[in-house]
Amino acid sequence: MLQDYTIKKQPTKTSKLIASIEFILVLLAIQGVLLLFNQEVPTSEVAQFRILANSNTAEDQRIKQEVQKKIAPLLDQAISQSTTQQQLHDKLQHLEPTIEQLAGEYANGSAVTFEHKAALIPPKRIGFAIQQQDVYDAYILKIGKGKGDNWWCALFPKVCYPEEATVTETEEEPVKFFVWEWIKSWFS
Repeated sequence: MLQDYTIKKQPTKTSKLIASIEFILVLLAIQGVLLLFNQEVPTSEVAQFRILANSNTAEDQRIKQEVQKKIAPLLDQAISQSTTQQQLHDKLQHLEPTIEQLAGEYANGSAVTFEHKAALIPPKRIGFAIQQQDVYDAYILKIGKGKGDNWWCALFPKVCYPEEATVTETEEEPVKFFVWEWIKSWFS
């Protein structure tokens, strides 16, 4: 007898409201995840600086790190004094002998070359942003054969030390999630 009658369940206002809120929360979560992991470093006017070690041996990598520590203040000064790509190029061209001399002091007799050319830069994660692999205008300091791992940074915009910058940002202010704060405000 019951099979002859169709039973229609009437949705209540509260179930419609809950379904709408759940839908909005899912959309906000998806948008948040996409924004968080889909950021890219702007590639217009980006110049790269690379230091290529002779090989991947511990000694060659140590030499590369010492050279990087000595050259970083020179780069920092050139970047801070430059407002355009051309000014930076002129300053680095002027610093070329100094950079080669500093690198040569640590190179243990290996040849040191400093070049300005287009180079393929591998992808790199900078905080939550990703710099895509591409051919960039690059300044390359090669120690010896230059077959080892490299240290690199983008000169425009300055992201040479992204890990230190993100650590200081997260220590200053705790992270708050808008949706969670909104939900908590309903019950307080």
